[in-house]
Amino acid sequence: MILESLPTGPLQVNCYLIGCEVTRKAAVIDPGGDAEQILALLAKHQLELQMVINTHGHFDHVGGNKVLLDATDAELLLHEADSPLLSRAAEHASAFGLSAELSPPAQRLLQGGERLQLGELLIDVIHTPGHTPGGICLRIADQLFVGDTLFAGSIGRTDLPGGNHQQLIDSIHNQLLDLPENLVVHPGHGPATSIGREKLNNPFLN
Repeated sequence: MILESLPTGPLQVNCYLIGCEVTRKAAVIDPGGDAEQILALLAKHQLELQMVINTHGHFDHVGGNKVLLDATDAELLLHEADSPLLSRAAEHASAFGLSAELSPPAQRLLQGGERLQLGELLIDVIHTPGHTPGGICLRIADQLFVGDTLFAGSIGRTDLPGGNHQQLIDSIHNQLLDLPENLVVHPGHGPATSIGREKLNNPFLN
């Protein structure tokens, strides 16, 4: 598996490029902006973008959607419960004194529990509401992409519209902490961690 990470957009969201080494098919997770850099990474690895996946609909995670979709034949995927957030991304950005390019609507709405095929890679979709109603995590082999659900030593905000603290805690405990402890956790902001490390050290989960 090809895996590249780069901080994107005004809030430096971790964008992840996933590629199948055999078929050269690729997915981009949470393109927060700087789409030209993402396209350059695709070209560097000679990858064909098949899907763009938003772990949730907040403006800082979707700023590169339009440019990537316009430049490729990729499909945009998002949990159905976050469609309203995606459609209001520019409005939410303005509340923070920022601007965001309006994203096209998702062509494929997820519910959680899907297994997506990316070349020879399998992507398991895990619904983890709490930060937003439609927050999802994505497991690919021993890698877990968690958006703003879980961070190294912290958890996602729940003081924004649609957030629910208890729901987020329940999602993490019920959907993530029972996964193998050696899973590498790639959050939407900040450094990578692991399930085992967060079970032991995350003060929000004890």
